[in-house]
Amino acid sequence: MSSKNHTNGNSNSAPVDAPSRHQEENATESETPESQQQHGGHEQHGEHSGGHGDHVAGFRRMFWIMLVVAVPVVGFSPMFAMLLGYELPAVWMGWISPVLGTVMYVWGGAPFLTGAVSELRSKQPGMMLLIGLAITVAFVASWGATLGLLDQGLDFWWELALLIVIMLLGHWIEMRSLAQTTSALDSLAALIPDEAERVDGDQTVTVSPSELRVGDVVVVRPGGRVPADGRVVQGSASMDESMITGESRAVRRSEGDGVVAGTVATDSGMRVEITAVGDDTTLAGIQKLVTEAQSSSSRAQRLADRAAGWLFWFALGAGAITALVWSLLGMPDAAVVRTITVLVIACPHALGLAIPLVVSISTERAAKAGVLIKDRLALESMRTVDTVLFDKTGTLTKGTPAVTAIEPTEGFEANELLALAAAAEADSEHPLARAIVAAAQERELSVPRSSDFESSPAVGVRARVADRTVQVGGPYLLEQEGGSELPVSAEWAEQGAIILHILIDGSVVGALRLADEVRAESRDAIAALHDRGVQVVMITGDAEAVAASVAKELGIDRYFAGVRPEDKAINVKELQSEGRKVAMVGDGVNDAPALAQADVGIAIGAGTDVAIASAGVILASDDPRSVVSVIELSRASYRKMKQNLWWAAGYNLLSVPLAAGILAPIGFVLPMSVGAVLMSISTIVVALNAQLLRRLDLNPEKFTGR
Repeated sequence: MSSKNHTNGNSNSAPVDAPSRHQEENATESETPESQQQHGGHEQHGEHSGGHGDHVAGFRRMFWIMLVVAVPVVGFSPMFAMLLGYELPAVWMGWISPVLGTVMYVWGGAPFLTGAVSELRSKQPGMMLLIGLAITVAFVASWGATLGLLDQGLDFWWELALLIVIMLLGHWIEMRSLAQTTSALDSLAALIPDEAERVDGDQTVTVSPSELRVGDVVVVRPGGRVPADGRVVQGSASMDESMITGESRAVRRSEGDGVVAGTVATDSGMRVEITAVGDDTTLAGIQKLVTEAQSSSSRAQRLADRAAGWLFWFALGAGAITALVWSLLGMPDAAVVRTITVLVIACPHALGLAIPLVVSISTERAAKAGVLIKDRLALESMRTVDTVLFDKTGTLTKGTPAVTAIEPTEGFEANELLALAAAAEADSEHPLARAIVAAAQERELSVPRSSDFESSPAVGVRARVADRTVQVGGPYLLEQEGGSELPVSAEWAEQGAIILHILIDGSVVGALRLADEVRAESRDAIAALHDRGVQVVMITGDAEAVAASVAKELGIDRYFAGVRPEDKAINVKELQSEGRKVAMVGDGVNDAPALAQADVGIAIGAGTDVAIASAGVILASDDPRSVVSVIELSRASYRKMKQNLWWAAGYNLLSVPLAAGILAPIGFVLPMSVGAVLMSISTIVVALNAQLLRRLDLNPEKFTGR
C-alpha cells in the first residue's frame, strides 16, 4: 500500500540516534584547574597521578603513618608533658618531638606545602596557602623555642603534629568523597564486556570489543552484554536497559531494532550487527556528558570560588590584626598561638568542597537515572522553571498511529472486525496497516489468512478472507463503494482522529479510530508537574481538533496547535514574555530552535543529533516523567549547595573571632588543636551533607501525581 492509501496520520517522529554522537569531540578532564587547587594542588605536582583513587590511597596511607609518628611527638613534647603534669625521664627525650615533628612537617605537610606553592604561582591564594602558613609558623616557632631562641611557651610540636594529622584526615575524607563521585564513569566503563563473540563465516571468534568494526556481526548470548551499539539481525530478547535509561522494566528487542552497548539480553540470545564502536557508542557519549557536566562551570561554583578568595583575605587580615593586638598587649607568645589558630580555623576548606561535591554527586546520580546533564547551568535553572512546554509528537505521544476505538455495526463484534481488518492489511507496509495488525496482535486475536491482496492509493486495500471480500479504507473508499459513514465518525472527526471503515462484500460493517498513541506515562508526568506548581503547555503542528483532544485527555493547561516547525521558538518567546521560566521538551529537528530559545532545553534521548546538540539536559529514555526527575534533582541540589555554602562560610565568619581570642577577657581561649578539629569537622559536615543526595530517588515510575 502506498503512502496515500489512507487518510494521512500525524507522524513527525524523528529518526532514532544515539546520544553519543551529539556531543563535542573533545572531552575535558573531570576536574578544572580551580578544583584541582581546591583539592590540594597535588594533581599538578605529580604526587598522585592516577586520579582520585590514588589520592584516597595516598592520603589514607599518609594519615595512618603520621598518626603513628604523632604519638611520640605528642607524648614527648615538653609543653604537653607540662600541661598534663608529668616529667620526661631523660633530657635527650626532649629531642624526640623536634626530630619527629620535623619529619611530620616535611613529609606529612608536603601536600599542603606544595599546594601553597601552587597557589602562589597561580596567584590564586586559598586554603592550601593558609594551611601552609599555619604549619610553617608553628614549625619555625617550635624550633626557635627548642633552640632557646624564642620563649619556651612557643613550643608547638604537639599541636603541629595534631594539626597535620587532622588535616590529613580531612583530606582523606574529602578525596574519598570525590572518588565516589567519579564512580559513575567507572561503572559505565565496566558495562562493556571484556570479550565479544564475532561471527566469522560459520564460526565465532572471541575478540576484544575494541577490535570490533562497524558492520561486524556478534553473538549476544542469554545473560550477556552487548559489546557495542548495533542492530538486531537475528533473534529477539528482552533487554535490561536500566543502566542506560534508568527504567527497570525489560524492553523487547527483535530483528531491525537497535540495541545499546552495555545492555543485557536477559532471556535469549541474538545476533547483532555493529553500527557504532568506540567513542561513537551511546555509552561513550554518556561518559562524555557526565565528564563535561562535572567539569563545566556554573553560577554557584563561581560564587563559591569568589567566596573562597574573600575568606582568604579575611583570614589573612584577621591573622594580622590578631598578631598586632596580642603583641601590643605584651604577649608575643599568645600572638603567635592566636595567629596560627586564626589561620588554621579560617581555611575555606569546606567552602572549596561545598559546590564541586554537590555537582559531582548530582550529575552522577542523574546519569544512573537516565538523565544526562550536558550543561550544569541547565540543571541549576531547572529549579526555577514554572512552565514545561512539551512537543506532542514523539514526546507526549509515541509518534506512531494506533487503533484507539472500534465501532462495529449490528451483528458484528469488535474483535471479529479487527481480525478481519488485520487479515486484509497483513501484506501492507503502510503505518496505518501496521497499527491495525499490531492492535490484533496485542489482543491476541486469531487472524485468518488472506489472498488476492490489492491496494489502491488514497483509497484503501482489498483482500479475500474466508471467501469474503474485505476492504479497509478512508472516505474515498466509501465514495467509490457508495457506502455511508457511521454516525460515530462525526465525533471522531471532531477529535482529529484518523477514521477507516471496514467493508465486507461492499457493505459497511464497522469503523476504526486511529490516532497518535499517547504514552501511558504522559498523564502521570503532567499530574506530577501540576503537583509541583508547574504549568504544562503542549505545542504541535497538528490541527486544532487533534491538539484539543490530546490536551483534554492529559489535562494539559494550554496548547499551541498548527504551529510550523520554524515558529516553535516564537511560541517559547511568547511564554517567556509573560514572565515565565520555560523548559522545552522535544526530540525532532524542528524542535532545535525552540530548545535553544527555552530557559532549559530537554531532549528526548532517542531524538536527533540537532535536537540534542541544542539541549542542556538529555533524557536517555522516552519517559516524560523523567522531566519531573530533573526538577527534583535541581531543587535537591540547590538545597544542598545553599546548605553547604551557609555552613562553610558562616562557620568561618563565626569561628575566626573566637580563634583570635575575642572572648579572652572572660577567660575563654580557643586552643589551636581544637581549632584544627573544628575546621576538619566543618569539612566532614559539608561532605556528608552532599552525600545525602545519593539517597534521592529519581526513578520516573514513582512520579504518578495525585
